[in-house]
Amino acid sequence: MTTDYKNIKVHFTVSGKGRSVVLLHGFLENLGMWDEISKVLSLKYKVICIDLLGHGKTESLGYIHSMEDQAKMVKFVLNEQKIRKSILIGHSMGGYIALAFAQLFPKNVKGICLLNSTPAPDNEEKRKNRDRAVIAVKKQHTNFVKMAIPNLFSEENRHRLKKEIDAVTKEALKTSVQGIAAALEGMKIREDRSRFLYQTDFPVLVVISKNDPAIDVIDLEEQVRSSKAQNLILWDGHMSHIENTHEVIHGLSKFCKEVYKS
Repeated sequence: MTTDYKNIKVHFTVSGKGRSVVLLHGFLENLGMWDEISKVLSLKYKVICIDLLGHGKTESLGYIHSMEDQAKMVKFVLNEQKIRKSILIGHSMGGYIALAFAQLFPKNVKGICLLNSTPAPDNEEKRKNRDRAVIAVKKQHTNFVKMAIPNLFSEENRHRLKKEIDAVTKEALKTSVQGIAAALEGMKIREDRSRFLYQTDFPVLVVISKNDPAIDVIDLEEQVRSSKAQNLILWDGHMSHIENTHEVIHGLSKFCKEVYKS
């Protein structure tokens, strides 16, 4: 399905019936990353998967896609579908967007899951790395993607999951240079939403992978301990929907069930 938003096409899918669960993919991904998870969740819920700005089949809106820009686009899609309240599940960048959405539209949130994501902003070193990445993407985006994707997996899984990594890389290579650069710029300037995580009243699940190369795991575990959030601890890398598929599906299904029981 597509809709027109600010003169661009936004692509999304809707499957299943019942209460709503919104799945937001990460950087260099598209809504196809949710295929296995959506298949299970849509047996009990209405599942909405959205290609975020500059990713998948959704066009770019500008040269910086802030997390707030992304959240407002998600809200537009949900309004069109007449969906008032949802659980939002976001992987990596999708988690940043879920938090931005919750801060902008708290009355429209039933619960949030951060899947290999964090409420913390980029530190100075990571912001500099984003700037370097933008330069690298503009010079040779194919090389950037081919290097970036394997490094999201735990070291032990890079050989074992070579077929899956190749498939993810192939999808990531479809992302335009503008879409990649705009996402990098948007993630670089995102707000610190740690305090928001502590203060929020709705249920939060944080899925943490012990060998996640993209996140400061120790800091994230401390943030979760200081908040009311639940956690699910896994043992592989940043791509837990691939590296720990069964555990992720079980954890997300359980979280959704608990949220909609309350």
